[in-house]
Amino acid sequence: MSRTYFGTDGIRGKVGEPPITPDFAMRLGYAAGKVLSREKHGMVLIGKDTRISGYMFESALQAGFSAAGVDVGLLGPMPTPAVAYLTRTLRALAGVVISASHNPFYDNGFKFFSAEGKKLPDSWEHEVEALLQKPMNTVESSNLGKARRVDDAPGRYIEFCKGTVPAGFSLQGLKLVVDCANGATYATAPHVFTELGAEVVVIGNTPDGLNINHEVGSTSPGVMVDMVKKHGADLGVGLDGDGDRCIMVDSGGKIIDGDLLLYIIARSRQRQNALSGPVVGTLMTNLGVEHAYASHNIQFMRAAVGDRYVLEMLDANGGVIGGESSGHLICLDRTTTGDGVVSALQVLFEMVERGKTMAELTADVALYPQKMINVPLQQRGVADSEVIQQAVGSAEERLGDRGRILLRPSGTEPLVRVMVEGKDEAEVTAMAEELAEVVRQQVGS
Repeated sequence: MSRTYFGTDGIRGKVGEPPITPDFAMRLGYAAGKVLSREKHGMVLIGKDTRISGYMFESALQAGFSAAGVDVGLLGPMPTPAVAYLTRTLRALAGVVISASHNPFYDNGFKFFSAEGKKLPDSWEHEVEALLQKPMNTVESSNLGKARRVDDAPGRYIEFCKGTVPAGFSLQGLKLVVDCANGATYATAPHVFTELGAEVVVIGNTPDGLNINHEVGSTSPGVMVDMVKKHGADLGVGLDGDGDRCIMVDSGGKIIDGDLLLYIIARSRQRQNALSGPVVGTLMTNLGVEHAYASHNIQFMRAAVGDRYVLEMLDANGGVIGGESSGHLICLDRTTTGDGVVSALQVLFEMVERGKTMAELTADVALYPQKMINVPLQQRGVADSEVIQQAVGSAEERLGDRGRILLRPSGTEPLVRVMVEGKDEAEVTAMAEELAEVVRQQVGS
């Protein structure tokens, strides 16, 4: 069954345009509350990032849950993975995050977590969507849900993050630049690294409701690169607006993406005899990383792009480590969802324990040149265009076994991503530009 509102990562869109409106948020809270409370009474947690629209949607969701007779715990600005963790530890019915992750401030959305801190299944989303089509029937006044602030939420999450590395582990002697993307981690991430002993230079920690992800964070690492060089830092840690992604920068200013960070974590687990099942990447994972896994006898599998698909493949195959090039990394032996701070700590642990630099830990990975071009999408159906498929087929025939081509619509933005990967950088770039132009002419804006 297709879904009207839920996509691969919850519901997301531009604020003020359906369904990202306050009246929809209230109806969504009501529908979700009715489904969640069918079996037992309890509380739902609501967290948000730092977008100005978060206040509006927080109130609307709260009203909907209350009308359904469900209590609400308000977390305030809180990273997505923190909401997943707190939902689990506070024994809540579910957790809701108001966020559009790495998107600009004018977008927003809604993500849900189960009582176990995991993404809810498609069947649950179908139930909610069915109720969204029916009128709201507010419960009796004596049964309305109540709301309270969870004042100790930041401290609980900070301690959880620190607990994902062994007791006694220290970052003493390291200088880190931590970029919070003016997002949900601004009040927690710096404390985690400071309390573990690092000297921390913080940037992107002055949110004003409009500057989330703006020229900072994991999607815009330029400022972080400059600050690492300026302050002579050992590393930079770049998070995204809702804190579930992480990229890093080494002391020389080189950007280390999710592929390489995942590789470091996987090799760390292998060294500790703690790696079970396959490592799961995506269709975007660099071919050179896949070859490096093979050289160390680590099974590697590719899922469709999107953390829910990585999670599904990990669960189906007994794996614990997976993630995406974007820096959305999952360590199921530490937590239930992608967590930028936890991921960074796993990498830092391996560096400190082995006394090696980022370059040394990834020296055996020979990355293939990879070019990706985002083409704004005016109309759907890119996969059905015969002209585009013929162009891809022709390019693949020319490329042969020297690389690969991937075209896919983004699951969160109106874009078609054109990716070409191969051994020759000039050939890869030219082929990507050629295919992007074909896509632009067929379905571009």
